[in-house]
Amino acid sequence: MIRLTLVALLLATPTHAAEMAFFMKNLRQQSVAVELFSRDRKTVWPGDDQVFLIEPNSQKSVPISCNSGENICYGAWVNGQDNISAGVGPDNDQPCDNCCFICVEKTTETIDLVE
Repeated sequence: MIRLTLVALLLATPTHAAEMAFFMKNLRQQSVAVELFSRDRKTVWPGDDQVFLIEPNSQKSVPISCNSGENICYGAWVNGQDNISAGVGPDNDQPCDNCCFICVEKTTETIDLVE
């Protein structure tokens, strides 16, 4: 009974927007396109059919607004060659072991994109 009450309380608690960042390092010799996908709702960053483009051997910090506790996964691929991908890939449909993060207010997650 207590467990059901806790579950109901958690479901009734509204989520609040959190600001967090992803620090992406492209250690490849090619440009890499990256998107961030929510596993909890139909949201993609940057959205609107755009990608974060990271040049070879460079880095980019990307701030996003997400819901606290939300699962966010990255999909990355060599720009122009989406068959060479990492994370959940360009279509958010690849299995991955360590490409998802939990949205936590004022945190930064690092993504190393390697050969």
